[in-house]
Amino acid sequence: MFELPEIETVRRDLDKDLATKRVKSVEAASMKVLGRYKTRKSFTDQLAGWKITGVSRAGLYLVIAFDSESSMVINLGSSGSLRRHANKDKSDPDTEIVITFTQHGQLRLVDAEGTSDVFIVDSDALVEELPEIETFGLDPVDEPVSWTVFGRELLERSAKLKTLLMDPTFVVGIGNIYADEILYHAGLRYDRSSELLSSQEIRRLHRAVVGTLHDAIKYRGTSTEARPFIDPFGKPGDYGEHLEVWGRHGDLSGRSRRPIKRAKFSGSWTYFCDTQV
Repeated sequence: MFELPEIETVRRDLDKDLATKRVKSVEAASMKVLGRYKTRKSFTDQLAGWKITGVSRAGLYLVIAFDSESSMVINLGSSGSLRRHANKDKSDPDTEIVITFTQHGQLRLVDAEGTSDVFIVDSDALVEELPEIETFGLDPVDEPVSWTVFGRELLERSAKLKTLLMDPTFVVGIGNIYADEILYHAGLRYDRSSELLSSQEIRRLHRAVVGTLHDAIKYRGTSTEARPFIDPFGKPGDYGEHLEVWGRHGDLSGRSRRPIKRAKFSGSWTYFCDTQV
């Protein structure tokens, strides 16, 4: 799945680029990303004439709000990509949704694997449609989180640190890549128990969470061979060049100058440096 820096990069681009644009027409190539509908027409017929008022984020869901008091919710899954195009641009064969505006081109959803999910909901009924939103934990990108609040939430849990970081009821939007990077920057092992951290370690972990996520957004997300990420203007994320441990098994650690290690944890590889304790 894409993680918070990738989704936030898309959100910021679209919010800046799409606000005040009015929908002229909508096309859907198939039902692949419209699992909540019985027909394509029941989705496409809703949007014509609506004007976009803003783009927000609820966890990893993108929410495009319209002046009709309705919102379009988009979950990009692990393979979806939202792209801005001129009307005349050649269409990618994996394009599933095309939204044409009265001015300034189109927004296209490209998804070869069909892991995305798109639907329209009354804006004030968003939580009813997505009740998991109410269970989401801290979102340090959406709202600043002090280390004391972070520490209090952490000490109420009893879990391995990587498991906890990837739990959306604790912090939203962190997956394998950023969990490994955060723990490296904090100097903590993935299998440490959360309730046993000292105050100093909690401070380091808090600083690493906030710093890593904001740095990843600054470099516009991470694109990997297994999970390519393309922003709305067709450019891949650059944070992969700044990864310290994830995917770098055998490379020399920038901290210890010894090879980066990896271990199986919860069914996937975890990358770490032997300076993490």
